[in-house]
Amino acid sequence: MYKFTKIFEPIMLKNVELKNRLVVSAMVTNYCEPDGFANERYIAYHEEKAKGGWGLIITEDYAIAPGVGAYSNLPGLYTDEHIASHQQLTDRVHQAGGTIVCQIYHAGRQVSFAATGVHPVGPSAIPYTAFHEVPKALSKDEIREIIGQFALTAARAKKAGFDAVEIHGAHGYLLSAFVSPLSNKRLDEYGGDIVGRSRMSVRVVEAVREAVGEDFPIIYRMSSVEYQENGLNIEEAKVLSCLLEEAGVDMLHVSQGHTLLHVALPSSHEPKAAFVNNAAEIKKVVNIPVIAVGRINSPFLAEEVLLSGKADMVTMGKASLADPYLPKKALAGETQDIRLCIGCMQGCTRSCTVNPRLGHESEYVMMPAEDKKKVFVVGGGVSGAEAAIAAAERGHKVVLFEQGEGLGGQWQLACMPPGKTDFATFACWQKYHLEKCGVEVRLNTVLTKEIVVKEAPEAIILATGSVPLILPIAGVDGANVVTAQDVLSGKAVKGSNVVIIGGGSVGAETAEYLTQYNKKVTLIEMAEAIAKDMPYRTRVYLMERLDKKNVKMFVKTKVTKIQDNIVYAQGEYGEIAFENVDTVVLASGVKKREIQADFLDGYQGKVVSCGDAAALKDGQQNIHEGFKVGYYI
Repeated sequence: MYKFTKIFEPIMLKNVELKNRLVVSAMVTNYCEPDGFANERYIAYHEEKAKGGWGLIITEDYAIAPGVGAYSNLPGLYTDEHIASHQQLTDRVHQAGGTIVCQIYHAGRQVSFAATGVHPVGPSAIPYTAFHEVPKALSKDEIREIIGQFALTAARAKKAGFDAVEIHGAHGYLLSAFVSPLSNKRLDEYGGDIVGRSRMSVRVVEAVREAVGEDFPIIYRMSSVEYQENGLNIEEAKVLSCLLEEAGVDMLHVSQGHTLLHVALPSSHEPKAAFVNNAAEIKKVVNIPVIAVGRINSPFLAEEVLLSGKADMVTMGKASLADPYLPKKALAGETQDIRLCIGCMQGCTRSCTVNPRLGHESEYVMMPAEDKKKVFVVGGGVSGAEAAIAAAERGHKVVLFEQGEGLGGQWQLACMPPGKTDFATFACWQKYHLEKCGVEVRLNTVLTKEIVVKEAPEAIILATGSVPLILPIAGVDGANVVTAQDVLSGKAVKGSNVVIIGGGSVGAETAEYLTQYNKKVTLIEMAEAIAKDMPYRTRVYLMERLDKKNVKMFVKTKVTKIQDNIVYAQGEYGEIAFENVDTVVLASGVKKREIQADFLDGYQGKVVSCGDAAALKDGQQNIHEGFKVGYYI
């Protein structure tokens, strides 16, 4: 068993001892009431992490005034009436052994008047790139008022029982916008050089310190490098960190980015621990502890960062969504049982692809079922495996039948495109957990009526998945036509010129996959956009990569015929002929797999379907549905 030496070493946050160095960062859940009050869902979400053993839990953004948050259903401490409900949160977290920090913020330019009724504000009248609304440049009186709101909110956080506050000065929110040369063009004492641009942050820290007293810890979350032309660089970030330490900050939470989402919220396409060197640079110039962030999804990576001396603590925000019990499992040496974040970015707010219980901790309590059954699961894809695991965890005797030689189903193909290797970790976790839960897995086995009659299960879950949909296109049965599933499963693609029919997420990712092998790729899609079914943040950067790799993309275009080495299509402006095509790849979706279900003839037990066998949907929905079916079977 690997023995971790650094991540479980205690550390002091001012006068508060933290039991380990693993941090849950602030992540938006939208679980609170619309008026900012805490509710059971919000409290249980944090309580679960406390039970999981995290050293420091930082809440999502607490708005310092009505309407200044970037999202709906955010927590608030802008009135004394909020304190009692959030006191329930801190009480429950403390009872579970956790230490909890209240993050306070003003979203500044990232507020939309259409959504909140509050006009965006900023240091200068420069719009946030995602919005068209021009923010109001704050006057000095308005700045003083906002500084006071930060202080009052921090004082309420202390009254509510939080162990510390974190001032959010990163990711383009108001304080970050003042620090950034991209958004601050002021000519008064709040603008100019890095000292002037940092002045509002410094004064917020000073006001918060006065409001909470000398013994209450203050953390500051900062953007170190903005990774945009003319943006904040590491040397100016060092100046900011020194000014913050002098003003009274007890710990620095070193993030990155300004308006680039793939930097602030890195996906599986970003390298692991890609930004820890920024924390290391900040650590060189301050005497207070520094937290590193960014794609650190396993305890082994966290240990390496700490052993290297680059930081004092490590943030594992999305990792805590995937597995709230990561610290306890690592401490016990059960690292195989840790569900790792796969970096899919499909969820993270409100939900997690690989953790169906996220946000439903009070609803899905894994207690033994009153009526224990023998349950057959047909199909070993991720939905069927999740159903089997959930049912087994409730105490049912579960047998999983898979006609192939391995588990994972189409999830095996989801791991193949560039940047998606981490997807394989979920299938590995399921395989390990099936064994741990005592599920009997029968590979290369088709469920028959004879088996059903002989073994008499009381419930059968159908998770037989889907198969490629073949559109009725003339010539689709040609020798040079294959499916995207064929390509991703390793079938060789002949020649160098490839046309992909279907520009959804599967077609787009297959296009990127083929560019690795120096293929010239053309992507044809009937809809008005490529990869419309992909999460926004993931899609934006996939499109950039496809463009850089010279993938030709045609939208609003329908393929009409495949004839030898020519693909004919009808576009907006008439017929197009794609010539000298070596291979045609079909990526036009899937359909439910048709199965011979003779084993159900005369069967009187419960039958339920999940995954694509129930209805076609994406991977996250299939996993969650499998869990629910297994849980309630």
